[in-house]
Amino acid sequence: MGCMRYMSEAHLRGFERYKYSSIDTSFLSVYVMHPFWNYCVKFVPKWLAPNVLTFVGFLMTVVNFILIAYYDWGFEAANSETGNTVPAWVWTVAAINILIYYNLDGMDGKQARRTGTSGPLGELFDHGLDSYSAALIPIYLFSLFGTHDLPPIRMFFVIWNVFLNFYLTHVEKYNTGVMFLPWGYDFTMWGVSGMLFVATVFGPEMYRFSIYGFTVANMFEFVLIGSGMVSSHPIIARNIYLSYKNKTGKMRPMWEMLRPFFAFVWLFVITVVWSFFSRNDVINKEPRILWILYGTIFSNIACRLIVAQMSDTRCDAFNVLMWPLAATVGVCCFPYYQQVFDTDLTSDIERWILYGLTIFSTLAHWHYGYGVVSEMCDHFHIRCFKVRKSSSQSGSNITQPLLQNNNKIKPLKSH
Repeated sequence: MGCMRYMSEAHLRGFERYKYSSIDTSFLSVYVMHPFWNYCVKFVPKWLAPNVLTFVGFLMTVVNFILIAYYDWGFEAANSETGNTVPAWVWTVAAINILIYYNLDGMDGKQARRTGTSGPLGELFDHGLDSYSAALIPIYLFSLFGTHDLPPIRMFFVIWNVFLNFYLTHVEKYNTGVMFLPWGYDFTMWGVSGMLFVATVFGPEMYRFSIYGFTVANMFEFVLIGSGMVSSHPIIARNIYLSYKNKTGKMRPMWEMLRPFFAFVWLFVITVVWSFFSRNDVINKEPRILWILYGTIFSNIACRLIVAQMSDTRCDAFNVLMWPLAATVGVCCFPYYQQVFDTDLTSDIERWILYGLTIFSTLAHWHYGYGVVSEMCDHFHIRCFKVRKSSSQSGSNITQPLLQNNNKIKPLKSH
């Protein structure tokens, strides 16, 4: 990586001390999926690195995004009076790819323990890619509803709800030291895949009906937002509270405990301003690119938080990628643009600014991910996509396959 380094000595020393700790209480995960993954992983050759499974699963979410975007770039395919114009087979492929991603995500940790390669790199690689998938997966479903039933401004809040659910789990671990695996993840993966399969069998038009003005899109928003508020957010708050009460967590001061929210809230505020006050209504003209931009910067914020909580270092309060974003939003939303510059900001110019910023942010995020993984591989003398015969990650703590908690055995997912 030359002179550009993302990991300090404090980060690397923290990773050397790191031990993975998680609790999974989801009955679907514990009693159905884990036994299934334990069976399936036996057929995976031991020479195959677990990070390969992780990366292939992530690529399935990328393939879905590209495939659906090709047929429905502007989320308008469902608006047609003759029915959704996306071919039926696309929904089938997307549903299968989601299940591949979900199951490989569950099997990679088990493969790591089979091959003796469990360590911090695998968990970081897994959760880092999951943060990107969190931005991609909800975008698939927008093509089922179209912009008539789910306008882009409501898509914006759906995506931010997904961001919040993902991020809170890692804020929780940053303060407690334990990954409490959320119930919603397993049900969400099956739910998304099921919705896509239903679109193949019965046609996506079934997602366009309404009863007394209450649409399926409204139900989708209600269930998604309500499930987080009921099954996730209060439980996370309680777990953090108990870690302070029982002195089992990191015991950070109040402002340090809240520090992970600073970058997250800054990003939310900046994106809200652009979405509502763009001079050329960019949210309705280029929603897909806008979601990719927001998702990429969110993923970078989440990855840096994951690095901080795993290495037990202080997390960032502001993300460097938000500087060009804030500057762009300032230009595109400046209320006196025409009076000051004697010409208005045209729609085409704002679009090109959006494209350029998305490309820059994506390349910067990829460079960050590649740099962090490379630096960890160099430090621990391992290779990301290769299993060594006498593999044990030098300096890392190999996790046990099971975690005892509350007199129950909880299988671990990550590696």
